Amino acid sequence: MEYQNACLITFSPTRTSYKIGEAITRGMGIPSVRTIDLTLQQSPSLEVGEDTVAVIVVPVYGGHVAPLAMERMQALRGKGAPAVVAVVYGNRAYEKALSELGAFVSGCGLKVVAAGTFVGEHSYSTASHPIAAGRPDAEDLKEAEAFGVRIAGKLRSAYSPETLSGADVDRIGRPSQPLVPLLRFLFKVLRMRRRKTPMPLVPSVDESLCTHCGLCAARCPHGAIRKGDECHTDRSLCIRCCACVKVCPHHARTFDTPFGALLSSCFSYRKANCTIL
Repeated sequence: MEYQNACLITFSPTRTSYKIGEAITRGMGIPSVRTIDLTLQQSPSLEVGEDTVAVIVVPVYGGHVAPLAMERMQALRGKGAPAVVAVVYGNRAYEKALSELGAFVSGCGLKVVAAGTFVGEHSYSTASHPIAAGRPDAEDLKEAEAFGVRIAGKLRSAYSPETLSGADVDRIGRPSQPLVPLLRFLFKVLRMRRRKTPMPLVPSVDESLCTHCGLCAARCPHGAIRKGDECHTDRSLCIRCCACVKVCPHHARTFDTPFGALLSSCFSYRKANCTIL
């Protein structure tokens, strides 16, 4: 079957998920691509027609699909249309996120035909404590595009929607993880919990550096920062995606959490992207 239409659906505060989704879609070589970016608002319609391939890419927060992404995809509907699902995580672990996304998409009436897990720069990554800094890089995007090429081949090989085989996301390969750093991470997390180590709830702001340019407010996916009041963040709305931190041109915003240093020291090993068809 030859598909002429694709719909890229993404939630991507720091643009890592978007980059992966765009590369996958580009590799598929489908001429007409509609992009629905749910980062800043919910789309009034997420209907995917039978003649369209859906490519759905979202970030992982704490081992799960970002809750706000799930909330904004509630209108997703498809009548058996093929879907590609992928999650992007910060080099620690995606845990059950891909299974969650696959089950959700299937429940919306789409047929999952391919799935992937990709690494992107962690939200907590900083210059002093890098965590998958710069990813997805050129190598990652090349892999995502090649994945798209393989997906297109699978679609072409099917004679009909009925003969197009689904993908079991739970059978995807897991990237290798050195044991010692993982055990060190778990031990230190337990110790921090026992000691009740304080954790920041929102980014901090150096008011002497803030120029009130409004970029942080414009990029906040949940409206936790208001234009004209950029030095304050609504704790009840902040999802700690750190989009505001990464977009600030004057480095006025920082999110210094003990987890940043811990993740940086324990998960410096470059994890591989994994896919399944």
